[in-house]
Amino acid sequence: MDSDARARDAAYQDSTPEETGTPGGVPHFADRVRGCLLGGAIGDAIGAPVEFDSIAAIRRVHGAAGVTDLVHDWRGARGLITDDTQMTLFTVEGLIRAHLRTRGRGVGGAEVTVVRNAYLRWLDTQSHRLPPPPDGLVRTGRLREEAWLYSRRAPGNACLSGLRSELGPLAAPGMPGPVNPGSKGCGTVMRSAPFGLAAADAGRAFRLAAECAQITHGHPTGYLAAGACAALVFFLVRDAPLERAVDSTLDLLGTHPGHGETTAALRAAVALAAKGDPSPEAVESLGGAWIAEEALAIAVYCALVGGEDVERALLLAVNHSGDSDSTGAICGNLLGARYGEAVLPRHWLSRLEGRDSISRLADDFVTAFTGGDLPADAYPGC
Repeated sequence: MDSDARARDAAYQDSTPEETGTPGGVPHFADRVRGCLLGGAIGDAIGAPVEFDSIAAIRRVHGAAGVTDLVHDWRGARGLITDDTQMTLFTVEGLIRAHLRTRGRGVGGAEVTVVRNAYLRWLDTQSHRLPPPPDGLVRTGRLREEAWLYSRRAPGNACLSGLRSELGPLAAPGMPGPVNPGSKGCGTVMRSAPFGLAAADAGRAFRLAAECAQITHGHPTGYLAAGACAALVFFLVRDAPLERAVDSTLDLLGTHPGHGETTAALRAAVALAAKGDPSPEAVESLGGAWIAEEALAIAVYCALVGGEDVERALLLAVNHSGDSDSTGAICGNLLGARYGEAVLPRHWLSRLEGRDSISRLADDFVTAFTGGDLPADAYPGC
């Protein structure tokens, strides 16, 4: 890295997100948090009905351009989110509770346990039709009471089996984790954007996302790709251009043992974006996105070639023969963090399942992380 790049990275590392907008139009922190969460949910909802379809099948059903809007799924519903957004929301809730716990007690270090408890509440949404009775420990708080979340939306097997396993000590960097040690599914990446919103520095965002990825996925690439996703969001929410955010993330990623697969995937995405001429076939040259590094690479590629045209980027991110909802969700997370809520297409946002709940959770996150108070019964510290 040259000296100018180091200086830019240092500036991003030392900066904090703008709490209020600027006259030049820079989105403030609340807009970026909302943008990140709502953008991810929109990408998720657009991609969900075609998640398991080939590009040939997508074109056969939806025309030569593929999916161009929110479309009906097999239930006849439109605008529904999946487990990707569900788990992202519980990540946010876990981070709020961990932060308030640290602030109230003056002692940190329990983030992985608190986030895992949040994921156990998500597991309830996949195992029950309505919220089970509170237990005073895990089954607490406001988010778990929202009945609309109690719907099984094709959850990943590693996420389910991982949460039913004992966690045990986390792995040393680059070594297989204690749960599902061979799994590097994209379930790590699609839920990890909020770590980049919460951390005070990029290294911390990366480490915490990687540690919490080990709750369900133990392959080093799986948890390092989650860390890279969080680092990208960290830089983007501080107004770094996407190209610079990717470069800075690659520099950080390269300091971690076992980074090779994720680094190669991101470099391939950057190189492909530089060629121009985006298409579903170009997307598919990066893989199927069922595994973590491919999902992140496809999302980054689509964000790079789409730029501020969020609609174009998200449609590219879902029209391929792979894990369309995850790539759409991650791409939406990145672009929302970079440009804020205002760039999200209104005609999609207005039809998004859970929009009000997602916005409220985003606002609670901002309140907590800017020193405000929240109801103790909504966010107990465990």
